[in-house]
Amino acid sequence: MAMPVLTVSSKNYSSWALRGWLLCKMSGLEFEEHKASAEDASMRAELLLLSPSCLVPSLEHGGTKIWDTFAIAEYLNEIRPKAGLYPAGRKARAHCRSVSGEMHSGFFNLRSALPMNLKAHHSGFKVWAGALPDIVRITEIWRSCLETYGGPFLFGAAPTVADAMYAPVCTRFRTYDVPLDPVCAAYRDTIIAWPVLQQWIRDAAAEPDDVAELDVEF
Repeated sequence: MAMPVLTVSSKNYSSWALRGWLLCKMSGLEFEEHKASAEDASMRAELLLLSPSCLVPSLEHGGTKIWDTFAIAEYLNEIRPKAGLYPAGRKARAHCRSVSGEMHSGFFNLRSALPMNLKAHHSGFKVWAGALPDIVRITEIWRSCLETYGGPFLFGAAPTVADAMYAPVCTRFRTYDVPLDPVCAAYRDTIIAWPVLQQWIRDAAAEPDDVAELDVEF
């Protein structure tokens, strides 16, 4: 069988590519990484939030192609059930899927107001008022999970799909200097220090390609 291939876009700007990559790493799946061209139309549509259905990231495995991040999570859970992508208990798994799905399908104002940019840091950034309800809801989710399952990850001692889904939010909160309460700040720092995320951040720092449209307003 050919080596699985994960196609990603910009490591500096793409939150969805990061999620798909983290999920593959967490599953223990060995894969080749393919970088979509900066001129690829679907990649730029994803980064500029112009497309509701993005084809990047995508995973090709055993003749099967999966291109939605949540679909990638479910597929990896099927082929790697012992990887612990979801919590062990049925109730906790349902909770994990719910908060992950909420991130997958919502928080559009946050995405627009605070686009992912790992190389940047905007100290004292004034967050657009429309994004504040998204920030409030996200921090509510974090506090509830951390209180219920004890941390340091959202569902306990080990990372799950939920942590992969919210990891780009942690980077956004750092990039734009979003004030957080101590509990949420500690979670953000846990995710930022996560070794696999640190690997992605290093790769992003070495990435030569920029998408000028994403930097023009900041």
